[in-house]
Amino acid sequence: MKTLLTLAASALALSAPAVAQDVTITNARVVIGDGSEPISGGTVVVQGGRVVYAGPASGAPAGGTAVDAKGAWVTPGIFATVTTLGLADVSAVSETNDITASGTPFSAALDASTAINPTSQHILVHKAAGITRAATSLRPSGSIFGGQGAIIDLDGDANPVVQPRAFQMISLGEGGAAQAGGSRPAAHALLRAALREAQAIAGGKSGIPETTEIAKDDEVFLSRFDAEALVPVVTGKQKLYVDAERMADIRAVLALKNEYPKLDLVLVGATEGWLVAQDIAAAGVPVIANGLIDLPETFEQLGATQSNAGRLARAGVKVAINAATLQDPRRLQQVAGNLVALTKMPGATGMSWGQAFAAISSVPAEISGMGGKAGVLKPGALGDLVMWTDDPLELGSVPTQVWIGGVRQDLTNHQTRLRDRYKDLDESDRPKAYDW
Repeated sequence: MKTLLTLAASALALSAPAVAQDVTITNARVVIGDGSEPISGGTVVVQGGRVVYAGPASGAPAGGTAVDAKGAWVTPGIFATVTTLGLADVSAVSETNDITASGTPFSAALDASTAINPTSQHILVHKAAGITRAATSLRPSGSIFGGQGAIIDLDGDANPVVQPRAFQMISLGEGGAAQAGGSRPAAHALLRAALREAQAIAGGKSGIPETTEIAKDDEVFLSRFDAEALVPVVTGKQKLYVDAERMADIRAVLALKNEYPKLDLVLVGATEGWLVAQDIAAAGVPVIANGLIDLPETFEQLGATQSNAGRLARAGVKVAINAATLQDPRRLQQVAGNLVALTKMPGATGMSWGQAFAAISSVPAEISGMGGKAGVLKPGALGDLVMWTDDPLELGSVPTQVWIGGVRQDLTNHQTRLRDRYKDLDESDRPKAYDW
């Protein structure tokens, strides 16, 4: 009975979202998150779940619970993209893993938002690392299409999905070639056929020339359900995230803009993006770039360099750091910190501190369609705040307090409970099997 009551209480807690708190954080080293440098002795005011002020103490309005940061760093929450957060509990246990769907007859119609688990330990652990919002998506497996990704928050309430079907994920590199039949031309042909099927359903409103349309009753490669899922893509209402690594593949993706001008393209990965940085900038296509790859893992990454993100940014490209290449998205701050360190390396190209932090906060939020709402501490933005033990881009710094939407978060999770359980044990407390 006690167990049932506990489960019922947990379900009730999930169904009743916490109320946002009005808070004024003073004496902080405030990071706005827009690329500017930190403000010493700053103040952040959050009311009704949103930021109303962030800047020098002299201009701050009064009100809310006072919190003295005592000189600690206070930043916007980290925005992680592209991730699989909420889609797996134990990756090695297929019953709990919704990251791939190689056996399904569907592709573009797959909707990640239907599988997000708000109580996943992955969500709780990453929240404790300062990640407050994320773009999460299935990985392309049975097709070049990974399906429709979602924007989520990590506050652990019953409905973490902020925006369902926010983007469509596809692969046009080596992975896409393998899924499409063994070659890149096959992947591009499949994509174009799919876009034409979607265009036929859209009824000539996507900007694709009518001469390229197919009959509305034809289904060449996609089911009607998948083709309908691509209508927002061809009409420019849904972003198209394209995973492409090598220079030639990136150029082929950029060329899609000439054929289908309404496509809202975002490059993902782009290990060799620095080789065509000027072309990417001219096309106005943002990049969710691999951060510190300097040794090629595949043939499509032969031009890998740690200076990739820095060179893209220097060319005028809007650059966020890609969480998909990290075994753990909690390393985003480490990658950003290394980009700052590259500015001190002869011959290397990195980012300023403000640029590097923006690449894991405001820039991924902008790319995801939440510009001005997340990843920044500006009036009207969501009250996502993180207080740190030290410079957040230093390896040893960890969050001490986290707010999401103005709600102070509980940072306990399975890992912290294990830490607290075992950190004070001495040799005599260890099980006998420990010595085996």
